[in-house]
Amino acid sequence: MLNTDSLRRRAIDAAKGDAPFDLLLTDARIVDMVTGEIREADVGIVGDMIASVHPRGSRSDAAETHSLAGAYLSPGFIDTHVHLESSHLLPARYAEIVLAQGTTAVFWDPHELANVLGVEGVRFAIDASRNLPLHVMIAAPSSVPSTPGLEMSGADFAGAEMETMLNWPEVSGVAEVMDMHGVLNGSTRMQEILNCGLQSGKLIEGHARGLSGAGLQAYLAAGVTSDHELTSAEDALEKLRAGLTLEIRGSHPYLLPDIVAALKTLPHLSSQITLCTDDVPPDMLLEKGGIVALLNLLIEHGLPAVDALRFATFNGALRLKRDDLGLIAAGRRADLVVLDSLQTIRPHRVYVGGKLIARDGAMIEPLAVSHAALPNTMHLSPLGPDDFALRIADVEHGDARLKHIRGARFTEWGEVDVQIREGRIVLPTGFSLIWVQHRHGRHEAKPQIALLEGWGELQGAIATSYSHDSHNLVVLGRCPHEMALAANTLIASGGGMALAQHGELVAHVAMPIAGMLSDLPAPELAVAFRNLRERSGDIADWQPPYRVFKAIEGTCLACNAGPHLTDLGLTDGATRQIVDPVIHYSHQQRSAH
Repeated sequence: MLNTDSLRRRAIDAAKGDAPFDLLLTDARIVDMVTGEIREADVGIVGDMIASVHPRGSRSDAAETHSLAGAYLSPGFIDTHVHLESSHLLPARYAEIVLAQGTTAVFWDPHELANVLGVEGVRFAIDASRNLPLHVMIAAPSSVPSTPGLEMSGADFAGAEMETMLNWPEVSGVAEVMDMHGVLNGSTRMQEILNCGLQSGKLIEGHARGLSGAGLQAYLAAGVTSDHELTSAEDALEKLRAGLTLEIRGSHPYLLPDIVAALKTLPHLSSQITLCTDDVPPDMLLEKGGIVALLNLLIEHGLPAVDALRFATFNGALRLKRDDLGLIAAGRRADLVVLDSLQTIRPHRVYVGGKLIARDGAMIEPLAVSHAALPNTMHLSPLGPDDFALRIADVEHGDARLKHIRGARFTEWGEVDVQIREGRIVLPTGFSLIWVQHRHGRHEAKPQIALLEGWGELQGAIATSYSHDSHNLVVLGRCPHEMALAANTLIASGGGMALAQHGELVAHVAMPIAGMLSDLPAPELAVAFRNLRERSGDIADWQPPYRVFKAIEGTCLACNAGPHLTDLGLTDGATRQIVDPVIHYSHQQRSAH
């Protein structure tokens, strides 16, 4: 802790020259996040704290001295919105990766865990990230589930749960408010949640996908203060002008060129622009990085490096109300990143609390990994091929016209004529099936199944228990036998992702912790996940930017506009209704031959 009398007194004495520093960093070129200057200076550190930033060579009294030999020195990077669960790693293993990449603080919304385990999931997040050198600030999930009435997850949060979580000292605010419909229409649940956030004085994160004009203004008026759901450069500018803090995210890189170009047209770059990762899978986190990868993309697209770094440091600290972070200045935490170049951001050394913890992209010492045991969350019995047949009740033979889901990521309604033979819908050319089953044991509704267009004819089956945001079991495919094989593999392993093709299991990543986290070391998990991603290309014909592997995890997001399938049925994001897909049907007499 920085705010102790003894540490402050020691820092004051060292700054005045009445006592030596514990650590002196010399010969640095400091990236000044306030003035935008690059200036030569030395940094004196006492304990966890920067005690002095002073002219080069003016002090030499220190227990230990590290020469940075003219390298650039930046504050540690801050990720203002992340779901660690998307890395499928335990927090300590996640921390080892991002710390070595220069990220020293994150604002974690554990709503994936909460949607499976309820308040216990948030406690797990707090306990598993305790005592790490990575500063983990926790957000209290508001989206459990994200779309009440259209889906059912493993828990329901309202005012009582929010009040409980916001009273925990580790919780820094209300996590992304995804129920935009509830906010704008004054649902009792969302009024309770927002009121708890406002009364706490803590942050309230937004999820303003698709909001504009009066709807956006009303959303801000409810107390929301940030947004990472940017859909275009125009959307980003409207939200910035409205007063929201932007959280530019790395998980949608196709938007970055236009967003950078738009920001560069402004008279000045606001302090209300920050960076976040949102969701990064384990192989990409290891190979490309989190915030560091986003920084390099922004620079590549023409944003000056100092501005990009300011978004990731000082602006992030302002957003998260952390006056101890984000700046190389006396009185701040000594969380520092050493860079050899500003053309490509590649941390050479990382200091946390004045201690050198990483060098050349790797931790100097591994972190201890510990976590509480969690129960199995796959509350499902084994399934058979018949469970994956699309039927119309009581129709053995006939024809029908059905509503279906068209597209990936941004979906729309479609209609198609189908044949019914021996009680099953005959899949039309170019279509596949999407299937969802509640896995949390809170209701016994039958599996839901719908036609899917715009994904091509899947040459196998893809199953996942990691499906934003209710994380029910989702299977995509055409062959009922392969769909059952992939699903049963996950039921047996406690969750994860699996691929089946030609009647065989071709890839599987087990995630037995809440059906979303693995206990494997990061390199092993990354290899397995990369293999699964690559093999998925044999099943699906991926077409970026929307029809991509990542879309599997978000295909049931009922909070977004358009049709989506959930454990309760085929939903309409615009009307907030569950829709009967059958427009009309006709019986036919079965042929005697």
